Amino acid sequence: MAITIHIYYTGEKDNAKKFAQEMTESGTVANIRAEEGNLQYEYFLPMDRPDTVLLIDRWQDQSALDIHHASPMMGKIIALREKY
Repeated sequence: MAITIHIYYTGEKDNAKKFAQEMTESGTVANIRAEEGNLQYEYFLPMDRPDTVLLIDRWQDQSALDIHHASPMMGKIIALREKY
């Protein structure tokens, strides 16, 4: 059974948008999308919340998500979260 996660990133000024932009431009998003079991990894900008970015993160099953969470990719994500 597929698992879909919605994560809202918020930050002062446009930090949430900068986070998503760096995730994309650094190739991190492409690398996550290439992970086995990833079905969707996309950022969206809510119209009524300019300080927020929505991530829709979808995985084939819990096992694929667990592997992702245990991967070195999470260190990159955490570092960028702390940066912004």
